[in-house]
Amino acid sequence: MNFLSLSLISRLALATAIGMTPVAVFAQTDGRPVSSEPASATPVATEVDATEAAARADALLARMTRDEKLQLIHGYFPPMAAQTPGAPVADMIPSAGHIPGIPRLGIPTLRESDASLGVANQVEQRKGDVATALPSSLATAATFDPEIAYVGGAMIGSEARAKTFNILLAGGVNLTRDPWNGRNFEYLGEDPLLAGVMAGDHIRGVQSNKIVSTIKHFAFNAQETGRMIMDARLDEASLRESDLLAFQIAIERGNPGSVMCAYNKVNGDWACENDFLLNQVLKRDWKYDGWVMSDWGAVHSTEKAALAGLDQASGQELDRALYFDAPFRAALDAGRIPEARLDDMVRRLLVGLIETGVLDAPVVTTPQPIDYARNAEVAQRAAEAGIVLLKNQGGVLPLARTAKRIVLIGGHADVGVLSGGGSSQVRSVDGAPVEIPLTSGAAASFARVTWHASSPLNAIRAVAPDATVTYVDGRDAAAAAAAARAADIAVVFATQWTTEAQDVESLSLPDDQDGLIEAVAAANARTVVVLETGGPVLMPWLEKTPAVIQAWYPGQRGGEAIARILFGEVNPSGRLPITFPASADQAPRPTVPGLAEMKAVDAAAASNPGAPQGAGLQPFAVDYVEGSDVGYRWYEREGRKPLFPFGYGLSYTSFAYSNLAVSNTQGLSVAVDVTNSGDRAGAEVAQLYVASADQPRRLAAFARMTLSPGETRRIVLKAEPRILAEYDTALPGWRIAPGDYRITVARDAAEAGLSANVTLSGSIIKP
Repeated sequence: MNFLSLSLISRLALATAIGMTPVAVFAQTDGRPVSSEPASATPVATEVDATEAAARADALLARMTRDEKLQLIHGYFPPMAAQTPGAPVADMIPSAGHIPGIPRLGIPTLRESDASLGVANQVEQRKGDVATALPSSLATAATFDPEIAYVGGAMIGSEARAKTFNILLAGGVNLTRDPWNGRNFEYLGEDPLLAGVMAGDHIRGVQSNKIVSTIKHFAFNAQETGRMIMDARLDEASLRESDLLAFQIAIERGNPGSVMCAYNKVNGDWACENDFLLNQVLKRDWKYDGWVMSDWGAVHSTEKAALAGLDQASGQELDRALYFDAPFRAALDAGRIPEARLDDMVRRLLVGLIETGVLDAPVVTTPQPIDYARNAEVAQRAAEAGIVLLKNQGGVLPLARTAKRIVLIGGHADVGVLSGGGSSQVRSVDGAPVEIPLTSGAAASFARVTWHASSPLNAIRAVAPDATVTYVDGRDAAAAAAAARAADIAVVFATQWTTEAQDVESLSLPDDQDGLIEAVAAANARTVVVLETGGPVLMPWLEKTPAVIQAWYPGQRGGEAIARILFGEVNPSGRLPITFPASADQAPRPTVPGLAEMKAVDAAAASNPGAPQGAGLQPFAVDYVEGSDVGYRWYEREGRKPLFPFGYGLSYTSFAYSNLAVSNTQGLSVAVDVTNSGDRAGAEVAQLYVASADQPRRLAAFARMTLSPGETRRIVLKAEPRILAEYDTALPGWRIAPGDYRITVARDAAEAGLSANVTLSGSIIKP
């Protein structure tokens, strides 16, 4: 059954069945009008309101000794904690982090796990411990469905709690500025509204289990090359309108217990000792009352970091010194850090734990049973909703069940689906049929090239039992072409592995997969390409290939999801959360800043391994010339036509829009009729874009809905006011300039759609 075609009541029943709290959704499916509210207008559901949390935190703080306070402002990294004198190693489990609790005050030990796509266990440091693996965050973003983000987060949070964790390092919301970023798959695309809404609901889902979710990496962590030394530079207004707006919306919507600051510098200061980011924006302007934890190895000082707003040093053994241990005590004794600042740091930690319910939840000390079969359904539904149909010439898809001979080619499609690498790597339930260690590179110590055991071959055989379905590995293009020539249908599985700590050197598919696809397409006119990639890739073979689907990294049920899409059991409904360039030079940076220098340093070290270590890669700055015009906004501004635009995605049915009406009585809103004009039920994503005379289009609202054949529904899209505005540092705040604006409801960022003009009188919004 297609999760997205269920009635609203059925969907909420499924959420309740797996221990989740029903949430408001952007698109209703029960026939009533659909309304898209601005992200900031959605009430944040917390376990304890802010006033009560602050009062309880103050009462606990008053009972704490100075030593107890100091105990809470730094965390251990369990794999290396044995080297730290006095570390409670016996109490630790192999994981990302450990902060000893204070039993006499009811403060539990804080156990932290990486968790972007599931409870992580990267190189199986906990032998035999498995978890449910969601598809990549880009796939979740491609659903344009906040409920799917929530349900996925709730599933991850429930498994984490059952595994004794109470803090998840989830909530990645860094905007995609470059298509080659190795960590794009962990994030939610290039648009601040979409990314902020989806991250916020994912965080709410995690925290519905009475555990903390972070939001990360604050802020402007836009590439992996040189991430520990680079300086990301952008003017304040542009930063507020793009990357910071995504964080702001997500924090308003999800109220994460903690914010994780990033590795890089921002405009000259390290993110974890950046007064502008932490004190001025986060704590003053946004009134954030939780705590700021560092990324692992991202602390560079004691006094500057503490006074600039860092509240907790995480994974302290990965820093150059234990900055928030003995050096902090010394600075406190000398008066260089006020006692009031220590109190504020601990108070913020307590508020985060109280608001999320951690302090009131029963402490889980031993692993609890997990219904992995039920949770796998959550992963599969997310994959099915996030797969994007990019091309379908001549109606090649869905595949006909009358096909007798189907050949699958490449991508280890006989055994599984590809996963992204790094700290988000999940050891999925059925194991890893392919796992390739790295022999070099920044990710070698904690990443492996890994496939989840979800075989597309087996899944397609199950969906098409009357067909003969075979597999060839694709290493020999001539042999693959011969197999394709003998088949009714050929499906090529093309893969691109990406990982944290390394960027992609080329947007071309590796290992001459382009040549493989060309050869197969030449041999069989009914060739389908399935892309399992971390983001956009170039497609020189696109004109010769009738059908292409973007499956991203589809998670532990990816094989089943792909099969159901290919054969039409599920109507594809994903939309691109990221622009696919037609060539590498279309993007703001066609090559990776610092990559050539890094490779030169690596080559010099490799040529003389016995020599003393050199200075290594030197710090460098990256100036982001696109400003706030990230992704599709950049392409419009520069007049560049991408291969596939943001928001794009095809369906096995068709949709029509009519009767556009604009209202500006209580904020800008647009009503429009959406009709399923085809012969299949399907889900559509209506997208509202707003532009002024000097601004490109900006996504101001979106709504996903499922329609039966012939069904028409009138929807209302309410624009997020800050998308209409520009940030004015002189106010300071958001200024919606008076004047004429162009309103467009379309199926993607480049489509003409239905448009109208509206005159706004202008207004000001607080920071």
